[in-house]
Amino acid sequence: MRYWGVHNFRKLTVWDRSRVFAQEVYVLTARVVRPEQRVVSAQLRRSALSIPANIAEGCGKASRAETVRYLEIACGSVAESEHHLQMAADLVILPSASCATLAEEASQLRKMLRALIARLPK
Repeated sequence: MRYWGVHNFRKLTVWDRSRVFAQEVYVLTARVVRPEQRVVSAQLRRSALSIPANIAEGCGKASRAETVRYLEIACGSVAESEHHLQMAADLVILPSASCATLAEEASQLRKMLRALIARLPK
């Protein structure tokens, strides 16, 4: 069976929500001004930006295996973002409440990505 995949990432709710998540991370981390705290915020930004980028890239692939690979990478970036959010809260770099809200959204994104992977035609 030929794989047709998901080719229009803009139609995916998970892509749209992950894009908003990355924007919210960017706005929140813009408040960080101390140089020693910028490392964590920069890593958080990179991992958050990676989520929608990998979803989009995966949708551009020709095989199910390649698409799943990039969606799995996006899941890894979600986990990395959750880690950086926890560290930012623990180190009092970012407000704990904001980090908790974003971590909850990250958890939802992971669930959505897992559901998308399960729904891809075999």
